[in-house]
This record gives sequence, C-alpha cells and structure tokens, in this order.
Amino acid sequence: MNGKHITTILTILAIAIGLTAGGCETGASRGKLVKLKKDYPIETVPLTDVSLTDKFWKPRIETNRKVTIPHILKMCEKSGRIDNFAVAGGLMKGEQKGSFPFDDSDVYKSIEAASYSLNVYPDPNLEKYLDGVIAKIAAAQEKDGYLYTARTNKSKRLASWFGPTRWLKEQDSHELYNAGHLYEAAAAHYLATGKHNLLDIAIKNADLLDKTFGPNKLQKWPGHQEVEMGLVKLYRVTGNEKYLNLAKFFLDVRGPRGGEYNQAHKKPVDQNEVVGHAVRAMYMYGGMTDIAALTGDERYTEAVKRLWDSVVSKKMYLTGGLGADSKYEAFKKN
Repeated sequence: MNGKHITTILTILAIAIGLTAGGCETGASRGKLVKLKKDYPIETVPLTDVSLTDKFWKPRIETNRKVTIPHILKMCEKSGRIDNFAVAGGLMKGEQKGSFPFDDSDVYKSIEAASYSLNVYPDPNLEKYLDGVIAKIAAAQEKDGYLYTARTNKSKRLASWFGPTRWLKEQDSHELYNAGHLYEAAAAHYLATGKHNLLDIAIKNADLLDKTFGPNKLQKWPGHQEVEMGLVKLYRVTGNEKYLNLAKFFLDVRGPRGGEYNQAHKKPVDQNEVVGHAVRAMYMYGGMTDIAALTGDERYTEAVKRLWDSVVSKKMYLTGGLGADSKYEAFKKN
C-alpha cells in the first residue's frame, strides 16, 4: 500500500468519524441548506444535533480532530499536492508534483474532512489554515472555471492521462472525478463556516461543466464516478436544479459501450450485478441513489435495489469490506 492510498484511507476515516460527531456549539455564521423543490423524502438528523459521550467513539473523534485531520493536511503539504495549486496559480515557481492527476482530489477530501470537524468543533486556527489553502485553489482556477492542476501546469510527465485538450480522455483523466470531490468539499466547508470562498470556486467550475456537457452538448461520462454525488451536494446548498439535472445526465449517458471495470457495460438503470472497480462502483451507486430519491425516477430506484442485493448478499465481507480482487481493487464475478 503506497502513501497515496494511506492518505486517502485516512481522509475517508476523518470524514466518516466527522460525520458521526456532534454536540458542540457551532458558530452563528454556519451555512444552511436551502429549501428545495426536490429533496430527500427522509430527513436526516444533523450531526450537530448528536452528542457522543461514550468511551468508544468520543476518544476516536478526539483522535480524528487532533491527530488524523492535521496529519492528512500535513501529508498534502509534504507530497506537494497543495503546492500544485500554488504553481498553477502563479504563486510559486515549480513543476507538477506527484504521480497522478487525481492528486488534486486529496486536497479537496482533506478540506471536506476538516470542515466536518469544524461543524462541531470550531477551531479558528484550522479555519484560517483552510482559507489559506482555498486561496491557492482559487488562484489555480482558470478564468472560465476550469480547475485541474496537471494540465494548467503543463505536466508532460502526466500528459498521457489527459491528452492535449480538455475532456479528450475523460475515461482516464479524472477531470470530472476531481470536480466531484471539489463540490463535496465546498458544500461541507460552506455548511461548517458559512463562507463562500470555496463554494464560489465550485459553482464556477460546475457552471463550466453545465455549459460543456449535456443533451445537444458534449456527451461523455466520467471514467471514474464521483461528480454525480458532488453535483447533488452542490444542488442541495444552492437550490440550482441544473446541478441535479447534470448529475442525472452523467448517469443517463453512461454505457452501454464501455467496460465492466468502470461500470459502463450497460446503462446504469439496466445493471443487475455489481462488477468492476469497487470504489468507482460505490460512487456511482451513491449517485444513483441520490437521483432515485431526489427525482423519483423508478428506473433508478429499482436498479439501486437490485445492485444493493447483489453486493450485500454476494460480494460483501463480514467487516463491510468490498472488492475481493486486490490487484484491480475490484469485485469478483459471480
């Protein structure tokens, strides 16, 4: 397991524990979800309304807040992931660091994790630190909203991932994957702080996607799912239905001429068996569930039920772990 996987796992852990935390007073400036025409039929309990005082979870939440989140942010600095934004924004000289064009997403995930913590544990120093990182992200964003440091920094070493023009190799580039994590981070940060600095960046990027992709526009699906869930999060904090519609488009346009590895062998609504890369699959199923709940599209509702049965009854470990094929991080065939 390399450093990137460790950082990603720590980030996911930080987000997960942050989601369970609650019970502390929050700042009056915290952002709010807008009232939507289309929303989930079941209302969740806000994490700020839950207080955990037991001997099992409370110490782990403290470890998450005091150790895990600072560590993942430090790793983003040490690995050059944050510097990549500074270079792209002309704030410092240098070349793209790291081995993958999706390294941008680790910065977004770390901000998301920190934001969930801020929601229940106000920390002026952490909030100020995030503002500094967000300023670098803002500098890296191109005028029309495009945000992808590997291309902006003209990384020849990583060019085989994304090609000479935008969206050309979307099955490999992770341009939309990065965007999805940006949107999730922006929503979490806004809800935690009430600030629009990261949210404005996300909206500008999402507006570019809406101008670029859709019916009678560029009809491509993301090679690595995630943008679908991110767009839904953006919809829920802005109330702008075009983001919800775009999330549905990226699912509707997927398949049937792709491969099982990235779940593009059939239309999502026609899929019955969980196959392929486990992380990509679960991101897509999360997006499908969002669309089923928020639009009432029965095709998605039925497909999600079938896929739930497939993974829970046949492809899940007792621990809840998924993906038996370690080489490809993938599900085994039935």
